[in-house]
Amino acid sequence: MTGESELAIKEAFQRAQKGHNNKAKLVASLKNTYNKLEDKTLFHEEFIQYLKHAMIVYKREPAVENVIEFVSKFSTSFHTPSAEGGEEEDEEEDENPFLSYMFNFLLESHKANSHAVRFRVCQLINKLLGSMAENAQIDDDLFDGIHQAMLVRVTDKFPNVRIQASLAMARLQEPQNHQCPTVNAYLLILENDSNPEVRRAVLSCIAPSSLTLPKILKRTRDVKESVRKLAYQVLSDKVHIRALSIAQRVSLLQQGLHDAAESVREVVQVRLLPAWLNLLQGDVLELLHKLDVENCSQTALDTLTALFTHTPQDQLLHHRLQLDDRYTHTHTALDTLTALFTHTPQDQLLHHRLQLDDRMLVPAGSLSCESVLYWRALCEFVKTKGDEGEEMLEKLLPEAATFAEYLYGYVKCVPVLSEEQKGDFAQLELVMTKEFISQQLIHLTGCLDTNEEGGRKRVVAVLQEMLVLPQTPPSLVSLLTEKLLTLIPDDHRRIQTVAEVISEVREPIVIRQPLDENENRRKQVKLAEVKVGILEAKQALEECISNQEFNRAAELKDSITDLENLRNNILQEENTQQDDKETETRMEKILPSISNAQPAVRNMAVVCLGTCALHSKDLVNTHLVLLLQIAQLDEAKIRISALRSVIDLLLLYGFTLLSERPSVAPQTSHSPANQEDQEKGEEPEEGSSTAQSILMMLSDFLDSEVSELRTETAEGLAKLMYSGRISSAKLLSRLVLLWYNPVTEDDTRLRHCLGVFFQLYARESRAHQECVEECFLPTLQTLLNAPATSPLAEVDVTNVAELLVELTRPSSLIKPGDTQEVCVHDYLAVRVCGEMLKDPSAPEVRLYAKVLNSLELSADGNTTRDLVTLLQQVTQEVKDRIALRAVEKLIGQLQDSNNQPDLSTTTLQPVDVNTEEAANQDLDQSAKRPRRGQRKPSTAKGAKKSSRSAESSEESDGENVPDSVPVPRPSRRAKTAALDKTRLDLSALINQEANTS
Repeated sequence: MTGESELAIKEAFQRAQKGHNNKAKLVASLKNTYNKLEDKTLFHEEFIQYLKHAMIVYKREPAVENVIEFVSKFSTSFHTPSAEGGEEEDEEEDENPFLSYMFNFLLESHKANSHAVRFRVCQLINKLLGSMAENAQIDDDLFDGIHQAMLVRVTDKFPNVRIQASLAMARLQEPQNHQCPTVNAYLLILENDSNPEVRRAVLSCIAPSSLTLPKILKRTRDVKESVRKLAYQVLSDKVHIRALSIAQRVSLLQQGLHDAAESVREVVQVRLLPAWLNLLQGDVLELLHKLDVENCSQTALDTLTALFTHTPQDQLLHHRLQLDDRYTHTHTALDTLTALFTHTPQDQLLHHRLQLDDRMLVPAGSLSCESVLYWRALCEFVKTKGDEGEEMLEKLLPEAATFAEYLYGYVKCVPVLSEEQKGDFAQLELVMTKEFISQQLIHLTGCLDTNEEGGRKRVVAVLQEMLVLPQTPPSLVSLLTEKLLTLIPDDHRRIQTVAEVISEVREPIVIRQPLDENENRRKQVKLAEVKVGILEAKQALEECISNQEFNRAAELKDSITDLENLRNNILQEENTQQDDKETETRMEKILPSISNAQPAVRNMAVVCLGTCALHSKDLVNTHLVLLLQIAQLDEAKIRISALRSVIDLLLLYGFTLLSERPSVAPQTSHSPANQEDQEKGEEPEEGSSTAQSILMMLSDFLDSEVSELRTETAEGLAKLMYSGRISSAKLLSRLVLLWYNPVTEDDTRLRHCLGVFFQLYARESRAHQECVEECFLPTLQTLLNAPATSPLAEVDVTNVAELLVELTRPSSLIKPGDTQEVCVHDYLAVRVCGEMLKDPSAPEVRLYAKVLNSLELSADGNTTRDLVTLLQQVTQEVKDRIALRAVEKLIGQLQDSNNQPDLSTTTLQPVDVNTEEAANQDLDQSAKRPRRGQRKPSTAKGAKKSSRSAESSEESDGENVPDSVPVPRPSRRAKTAALDKTRLDLSALINQEANTS
């Protein structure tokens, strides 16, 4: 190799490092030098030698990246697109020795110990393959070598190496081959790689197919925002809407439009939806047809709103409303068309296919789901324009009275299907279509000009009459009622109107026509025949009794009863019949709703009864027992409704309401707790029996197998406790155990509700923290003594203890008290020490020692002195070295911080643990089991946070908690003496419930 050529290679690499140099010129210049050489071996070696200097640099330095880019372009500059014919391909292979030499060098280097070299090898292979023409071909052996090397590198421990290896395999995959190693490697990476950038790299190059599409869709639910965003981009660019099922389309839109990250939502709105619309030639309704708008209305609504919000005005004008026999959901298409109108000039709005007759109405025969929906959306949009749109609205809608008659005529014609007809899908679909059109027409009443008194009264009368019609579909009742009440501004008049409608539905007027003489004569003859039959049957009955034919006598007796009933009916009809004119009679057609056979009717009746009771204490006194019985005896859905009503009543009136009514305890009169009270000769407080029955019911519901009922109960108890209606450490302990119980792991609503409640409840006041402190030991003891077969045996007791300690930190209060005051943690420390002294050899003494070291103790010198004395007693009894060291460490910390002079009085007194033990449980302490492997539930993430001030504490959901002054506490024994009049301390009742269980 000559010195000139050496200088050319070195100079090329030096210039390539600078970004402002034209790499194409460098490539062309170096290529000319290369082509002039007869022996190219030395060129290859020296080129690689200079390249190695860049390959040992791992950091993405600009100079190194420029060199890599230059090398890839130079290497592929010799490669020309392949032509057809085997001879030309062989010649091409001989004419491109440099590229083959480069690939071979890289394949030999991919196993280097340096991760920088491995990274640059994969990067160069990626760039070389990417720079080759689409129809380029390489030798089969080289292909296999690259393939195998990259399959090894996608498992490299360095993420950047895996990224480049994944990108390098993009052109090596065979999408239609389900056994393709590259595709299988991609799928494995998408599922298991922990680095989001690696998953993004695979998403960017994986080819969609029936095998890979489900994995791509799954990445739209990735934990990383960047991965989700790229997944939607890939779907919009590479996947046709017809390749997705309806469920997949709906799921994509539902998740994407409500994604927590704004960038993901923007990709769905700006890229995915326009891409789908372009594939459908801009037909919005065709896009709706690709979605299940009937069952996923809200998703379709969000879809159209986002689609038209980000669509240019010139494209919106080209959307054509092709009306057919299919229909879309109300909310879905409404927002779609509203967005369409927003970007469309008003003079062009009427150019769409809205065929109005001279009455400004769409002929009933021409009404379709699409046309009526467009009509409604257009009118509502124009109405939002205010005075500007009033003139145009007159061209779209008739007068109020005219439209009211039009609406009444259409709704009256909606067919009512029999049970047999409901089995015919075609007829059922027809009825659903008419119901949908009726809904849109009812919505249009909100756009009518009801300022004129006559028109408004006619619309009110028509809506009221349609509510009374027997053939009015139930799906229209709610909407009709809403529009009716909207037109009646006065509340008193609203109540009166609704009462009249209910009365008409319950007891409709039945018109009886007078009978002619022939009909009257026929009835008289029939009545005479019935009377003769009764006499004959009675005579036969007497004979049977005389002959002791009792079976025959029983049959005759039933026959006589039927004949007498028939005679009475005929006589009643004669009495009510008038010969000279028609009669109007009200006939009750609806049974009492609470006892109705239809669960939906009973459920709505319970909801209505509970709502009415919120407005009347008299109704509460009358029907509270009924609601309690329904909450225990009916179907799950109805029980939940009744339970909600009971909880709402207690939240509004409090348990003091029970003292204002006679003491009634439904379903619990035989309870052991009541019997025990009677044996002791104790008279329960007024209303306590009903309160006890309610608490026992709620306690039982916490163990219900019906998850919805269990969740509703837990949420109700949380509301009652947070609002101050009840205060019970035992109930709080039950809620904590329920939150940690693995049985409720899939109950997201329950976990979220209790997680928020614990934080807000404990931070609200000092009294609440005292309640948490009281439930500390009972909760831990329940977990420690749970049998191996219980789900509670899997709960991490340490995690529970950390949560309760965190909740009782004085610094977490919204308004912390005096730092010198004896705090809740001081009393908790005494309780824990007493528990350790009760059984110093128990395995849980380590847990208690850890709890002691995590407490936030007060700075009161006298309190510290007493606590040190108690801890020293613990050190004398406890033999476990780990626990002993922890206690000694705490003693040293307390002694160092105690600079106060000795006082003769004591603030803290040790808890009489023997008394507590006898009251709460009867266990053999010597038989305590050793600790076992336990899992740590994911729901207690906040339990490990370090102590912090109230201002920096992290709230569960950011909601504003009302300020609350900490409750003053003169002494430990008097902490529950001063309660609000509306607050009932139910500890005694809870204790009774616990004892009975």
